[in-house]
Amino acid sequence: GVSCPQPIAESYNEPCVQQCPDSRALILPPPVVVTIPGPVLSSFPQESIVGSSGPALPGRPFSSRSSQGYGGSFGL
Repeated sequence: GVSCPQPIAESYNEPCVQQCPDSRALILPPPVVVTIPGPVLSSFPQESIVGSSGPALPGRPFSSRSSQGYGGSFGL
């Protein structure tokens, strides 16, 4: 996959090189955000917390799992 765009990028030079990584970067975020809402929706208290702390999404998934066991303690 990476080797294919490289030769083509050389022909177009900068324009193609910038678009290749840009499109990938834009495609990666959506799936990650979509997977988080799934478990978050299951736990109502977590939903409001995740909404407040958007940048801490990576930490949220781990908290949601432990929150089921400890629940209100870490949830609040």
